[in-house]
Amino acid sequence: MGRRKSKRKPPPKRKAIEPLDILFNCPFCNHEKSCEVKMDKTRNTGRVTCRICLEDYQTTTNFLSEPIDVYNDWIDACESAN
Repeated sequence: MGRRKSKRKPPPKRKAIEPLDILFNCPFCNHEKSCEVKMDKTRNTGRVTCRICLEDYQTTTNFLSEPIDVYNDWIDACESAN
């Protein structure tokens, strides 16, 4: 006599977690992936610097902030200045 088939389904497969970007497009010189975000968690600051046109922006962060948040703050500051 053979074994009966198990009716239990296999567990769902986990999706691979992709890390968030730290390189973004520059709003001034329009180069792709030229702005790099550096986070300093000890000083609670985030700094965005463009490697092409050398524009930079620095803002305060909190422990939940990510590089995309610092970049979005920079874009918002540019739009409010215009």
